[in-house]
Amino acid sequence: MTLAAPLALLLLPLPLLALLLPPERPRSGAVNLPPAILARTQDATPGRATRHLGRAALVLAWICAVLALTGPRILTTLDTLPATGRDIVLVLDLSGSMEKEDFDLDGTRVSRLAAVQAVASRFVLGRTGDRVGLVVFGDRAYVAAAPTHDVAAVAHVIETSVIGVSGKATAIADGLGLGIRRLRDRDATSKVIILLSDGRDTSGVVDPVAAAQKADDLGIRIHTIALGPDRAQSNGREDDLVDSETLGRIATTAGGQMFRVRTTDDLRAVTEAIDRLEPSALAAPPVTAWLELWIWPAGAALLILGGMLCLRPGQVA
Repeated sequence: MTLAAPLALLLLPLPLLALLLPPERPRSGAVNLPPAILARTQDATPGRATRHLGRAALVLAWICAVLALTGPRILTTLDTLPATGRDIVLVLDLSGSMEKEDFDLDGTRVSRLAAVQAVASRFVLGRTGDRVGLVVFGDRAYVAAAPTHDVAAVAHVIETSVIGVSGKATAIADGLGLGIRRLRDRDATSKVIILLSDGRDTSGVVDPVAAAQKADDLGIRIHTIALGPDRAQSNGREDDLVDSETLGRIATTAGGQMFRVRTTDDLRAVTEAIDRLEPSALAAPPVTAWLELWIWPAGAALLILGGMLCLRPGQVA
């Protein structure tokens, strides 16, 4: 513990100056009082012990006040959130094709949406220090979460997303366009879009690759995660296919990478790969600050003086 103004301690002996004052001269004259009044006056006269206690309380209050003036404080280390200066927007496909159950997640057959939620929520929770936002799209796109450091809140929105809230078509370009608009005017040092989709654009009127080119012009990088079976795994069903070619072109155009996801191991690999491409915040140097303690002696002085005021003046004279 240190003192901000240690010279204030020089004020401690100030009350001793009262001893240098000349003693009060006794007043002359006498008053004859009736016995009943005289008895009450004698009862109200404080005893020696009471007077000493009152003076000790005044001295203690003075000491506490002086200690408050010295500004006692201790140096503490603050837990601060490191900030990378990076903004990440996840663009999440909620189209009808995401309902297909063709994923193996921890040994369980799940829908594409469930796999996306597992990837995205895990990814978001690990982005300490980044501002993360969420755009969802079907046949139209909207912002589900503006970029924020509260990654847990964004992860919760992802985990509770349902198919159909934005229509069941797939407007990838619209989703990318809205993500780009959320990032283009921000002053982040790094701007990244993560597109999670089966990649079959069935609604947008804009070419998604053209949207990716616009992102590249604005310095926004796009990584894509392709979900769904390959052509060899589709059993001839064209509507089950993932358009990995389009997703690959989007990522290449905007300076990112495309990832294929089919199993739990794929999910883990995607998370680790994107973490390497977009590293999280490193441990920041500790931030120290002074914790001021003057309020405690100041409060003690006020309590002592308040207690004395609650007593009759004669008891502390």
